[in-house]
Amino acid sequence: MLRYTLMRLGIFVGCLVVVWGLVYSGLAPRGLGDSNGLWVVLLALVLSAPISFVVLRKERDRASERIVRRVDRVKANLEANRTMEDTGDDAARSQGQAQGQTS
Repeated sequence: MLRYTLMRLGIFVGCLVVVWGLVYSGLAPRGLGDSNGLWVVLLALVLSAPISFVVLRKERDRASERIVRRVDRVKANLEANRTMEDTGDDAARSQGQAQGQTS
């Protein structure tokens, strides 16, 4: 997951540099008034999102598979704990009933 995040950040930074160069060379509009910095960041975000979606598809799928495996492992552990609690509870109840019948 960290690898995907770093790759996505790298694509954003690359787009930010390209947009900044285009804006300051006059090939892209400068924004309105003092909003130039915000304009550059937003334009870089808009450009980097579809690029990341296409370029990082395989890495995103790998990260997704790791997350699914981790969630499945946690679910299995929770189910095992729940089963263990049910078994212990059933044993305690049957022991209590057995003691109640002998009294």
